[in-house]
Amino acid sequence: MLESLAHTILRHRKLVVVVWVVLTAIGGFAAPKAANRLLTTFSIPSSQSYQHNQRIVQTFGNGDQNPMVLVFHDAAGDVTQAPGMQGALDAALKQNPGARISSYFTTGADSHVYVSKDGHTMFAAIYPVGANGFGSGGTIAATQQAIAANAPSGVQASVSGLDALEQAAGNGASGGPSILVEVAIGALGALIILLFVFGTLPAVAMPLIVAMASILNTFTLILLLTYVTDVSVIVEFLVALVGLGVAIDYSLLFIFRFREELAAGRSSEHALVETMIHAGKSVVVSGSTVGIGLLSMVILPIPFIRSIGVAGLLIPIVSVIAACTLLPAMLAIIGTGINRVRVMPRRFISQADPDVGPWARWARLVTHHAGVMATLGIAIVVVVMIPAISLSPGDALAKNMPGSGPAITGRDQLAAAGIPAGALSPIAITVQGATPGQIPPIVAAVGKSQGIAGASAPQGWSRNGLTVIEAVPATDSASSDAYGAIATLENTTLPGLERQLGGGVSLGTAGGPPQSRDFEHTVYDNFPYLLLFVVVLTYLLLARAFRSLVLALKAVILNLISLTAAYGIIVFIFQQGHGSKPIWNIDPTGVIISWIPLMIFAFLYGISMDYEVFMLTRMREIYDDVGNTNRAIELGLARTGKLVTSAALILMFSFLVLSSSPGVDVKQFGIGLAAGIIFDATVIRALLVPSLMRLMGEWNWWMPRPAARLLFLHPDEPAGATES
Repeated sequence: MLESLAHTILRHRKLVVVVWVVLTAIGGFAAPKAANRLLTTFSIPSSQSYQHNQRIVQTFGNGDQNPMVLVFHDAAGDVTQAPGMQGALDAALKQNPGARISSYFTTGADSHVYVSKDGHTMFAAIYPVGANGFGSGGTIAATQQAIAANAPSGVQASVSGLDALEQAAGNGASGGPSILVEVAIGALGALIILLFVFGTLPAVAMPLIVAMASILNTFTLILLLTYVTDVSVIVEFLVALVGLGVAIDYSLLFIFRFREELAAGRSSEHALVETMIHAGKSVVVSGSTVGIGLLSMVILPIPFIRSIGVAGLLIPIVSVIAACTLLPAMLAIIGTGINRVRVMPRRFISQADPDVGPWARWARLVTHHAGVMATLGIAIVVVVMIPAISLSPGDALAKNMPGSGPAITGRDQLAAAGIPAGALSPIAITVQGATPGQIPPIVAAVGKSQGIAGASAPQGWSRNGLTVIEAVPATDSASSDAYGAIATLENTTLPGLERQLGGGVSLGTAGGPPQSRDFEHTVYDNFPYLLLFVVVLTYLLLARAFRSLVLALKAVILNLISLTAAYGIIVFIFQQGHGSKPIWNIDPTGVIISWIPLMIFAFLYGISMDYEVFMLTRMREIYDDVGNTNRAIELGLARTGKLVTSAALILMFSFLVLSSSPGVDVKQFGIGLAAGIIFDATVIRALLVPSLMRLMGEWNWWMPRPAARLLFLHPDEPAGATES
């Protein structure tokens, strides 16, 4: 099939390029339109907390966004008695029409939770109108200006809360470089590496052209998909970064093989056909593994994550099509010109025969000392993987969020005053069917529940039979203790109150903390099924591609090890704090942001498998030719080592760009991916893969006849050669 495709492209090379130019131009117009239609909320409609929160939103018109927490501090006296405090709160409400507010002045007998014991510090929570997600917290700056201008003399006023802290850390709409800037920086890094890899302008330009075509045409499909279903804004990052990475990976594989075939004396047409047959197969298999990793997210019962899986599948599909059509068409047109228009001196480009160059020497070293090398590789892997045992996914604690400004000042003032960090993200309790006389005992019981510092039913928080109670956790709302407090409310306190008050009263938890807890439970309770889906499908795909049950099993195991190593690296740096402060000025977070492990899995599993596919398909091809396992390992590594490390360096740089964002979560994401990619390409693929294959010998190629029939393969006949 690939050979027929190659001949078709050779006959219609110019038409193929013209079609891609037209489609890419359309993609240039579609990309911004698609970006404007992406979903910016991260809800779990099936969770009870989400449903209770939507009742609040429908009744009051607010409550979806995290609250802005206004902190007032008077070092000289009782802040609640400072003249004009109510005016400052009114000024804040004026900037947030339709918002609800809770404060010392609206909570009556239960107001003690809003004021420190010494009376110098108080807080108020404002719930603005609008949906939560990227871009929320848009009135924070105006609210800060309003309370600073209207606060009584001597009173320091600060807007804090989760969204304000996110903005201070650079995670908000105004923090960090845009996705276009990040892609541009990544492309620049790729250009520099490609210059040293190829040294000629056509060979350098083609991977970038294929990447641009892949990214823009994927956005066209994303735009069409948004008219069928909601698509998460995270897909924008997926398309840009994964598209850049895999498209360049596949282009490198094609160009390396094409130049190799030309160097062997073949004509341009013959070289292109051979490239399509061998490199094309690797690209199709690699694209399938990337697609499986992304598509696996449809298993999670969370709509926005499922949309990432479905839309994410488009990225490798378009990249594979571009690599197998546009790139061969360009190679057919330029032919031997791929080696012309040199832009780097020859002395900077390795011109050595790959079979006698540095990678060939490394391959011989690894295979001749396979036992020592495998032991060394396993030891490195174990050391790097150990921190992953303590991986703790969750939201960052407020005290660990970096930055400066009023949000940080307000957070620190609350902590110094003894007001719990739970005030920055309170829990909402919905009460339906209760009489006004039943509300005070409910408030009292909630306030006394384990892990709750206090509760209140603010004025104006009752409407159309629904009353909302605000409960302040005794610890940070993202901590395990706060999650335990939510569990106590849901499993003990609230059911007990319902039984006590009778069947007409219904109570539930809502707000940010219960929804975050539900998100983590939903994702990680279902993660084993996601992992099983990916492992089984990948194993079957690779077993057929490699024609070996052993090589497929080894590939899957090593990929999981590589993934665990990436987790270990980010746990070591960010969760435990080894280097996070001196390098990135971030205190240890104590957790890895809850979505990071999931997204690292989705990105890294398939992309790192690319390198395994590139290496093993070449080794399998050589083994089929010479029938000698040692020779297949040495030549396969010699001819793919430079390709794999070059591709890994490009991807590493692209992902490392993400760490330039001030946000803690994006730093964790970028460093995790960058470290995982380079660790995989060096320790796993260049050290463990060849050494373990050498130790396994002829078992590498084991494919019993029953398994071959199930995989629609013909069992291989013995090659006839023996190991030397």
